[in-house]
Amino acid sequence: MKVFFDTLGCPKNFNDTQAAKGILEKAGYTIVDDPSVSDFNIVNTCGFINDAKVESIQHIFDMANYDGKLVVSGCLAQRYYKDLIEEMPEVDKFIGVNDYEALPDFLKSDEKVLVSGCSERVLKTLPRKFEDNPYTATIKIAEGCNNHCAYCVIPSIRGYFRSKRQEDILAEAKELAKRGMKELILIAQDVTLYGIDLYKEYRLPKLLKELCKIDGIKWIRLMYCYEDRITDELIQVMKEEEKICKYIDIPIQHSEDNVLKAMNRRSTKASILDTIDRLRKAIPDIHIRTTLIVGFPGESEEDFENLLDFVESTRFARLGAFAYSREENTVAGDMEGQIDEEIKAMRADQVMRTQLEISLSLNQKKIGKTVEVLVEGLDDERDNSYIGRSSFDAPEIDNSVIFTSEKTLKPGQFVNVLVTDAYDYDLVGKEV
Repeated sequence: MKVFFDTLGCPKNFNDTQAAKGILEKAGYTIVDDPSVSDFNIVNTCGFINDAKVESIQHIFDMANYDGKLVVSGCLAQRYYKDLIEEMPEVDKFIGVNDYEALPDFLKSDEKVLVSGCSERVLKTLPRKFEDNPYTATIKIAEGCNNHCAYCVIPSIRGYFRSKRQEDILAEAKELAKRGMKELILIAQDVTLYGIDLYKEYRLPKLLKELCKIDGIKWIRLMYCYEDRITDELIQVMKEEEKICKYIDIPIQHSEDNVLKAMNRRSTKASILDTIDRLRKAIPDIHIRTTLIVGFPGESEEDFENLLDFVESTRFARLGAFAYSREENTVAGDMEGQIDEEIKAMRADQVMRTQLEISLSLNQKKIGKTVEVLVEGLDDERDNSYIGRSSFDAPEIDNSVIFTSEKTLKPGQFVNVLVTDAYDYDLVGKEV
């Protein structure tokens, strides 16, 4: 039987899809790229915020136009399957985020719903199917979350935090290196919490040291690091190990203590600034990515102006801002002081316009410098040009490097590029 996947959401969702494909292929199914010829069309959905839910629902309705049986998986299915059964009779089956191992049998069964909780304390390594000639891969080192931020539904969808055994991660990484992967991206809801459940200690620094010993891997990237767990030991490992990208993703969400407290975040403005200072002192060229939530219930105009000042003074290399999304069954959803949607959108836009100027300024300082670039393919918009990323940029979400070369290059190659020009979010150059 043939199966098509349509995946939305974060890198963790795409990791899940790769695992689902691997499980199905091992069971004798065929993965296809065309929904018009498939027996099952699976939409792996995101259900984190309202915009993601709307996008997922639209994709479900789009897939309903094909003849194959329609299956909805992922966060939306996990969170809302009881409602969706009534509202979407077009959907043949619903499967949750914790049940992909049972997918082959589930597709053959007469059951309509397979949505369970988190029964496994230790996260398993599942077989994964990749595209042809891949060079970048995520490794999910943990699943679930124990942080219970006031705005977030992840613990109720993904369950409690559970780590993957270090030996399993290393075995997976070695296998990925054999397949030709050059870049490993470590993902979890909270990467910095890794190991606490299995080893009773924050094991990320030790894990990184072992990963750096694997031949063939050139870049190792850290995503989703909580500020209060970025220890001096972790910073030292990042400084010493050449394979670890001088890049770290720290979603701080806000700068003001009263807002952070209302969000049930453990960080304070002082702790955030201290962590940034420690990172920059130890690794002067580090590129810090963060995300911010504006318009959280009770956020005053003064809070927002202080946040803008914080963005301007801190000058993050990479930053995204999102308007707070009011979600049912969250603490924040029931809070007083909900802010008008138009005001939230204006605040998010104002932060991003501020960041645009910062990004351009930081990029202009790179003109005349040479950066190492991972080639991703030809640039469709410019003749004789390629597009790639530096080690300071994660795939899909960060900047690109557009450059010319007299050679014929292939995706996955590394080249040195002299930066000759800079845009708001991209660099321009030529291979040297």
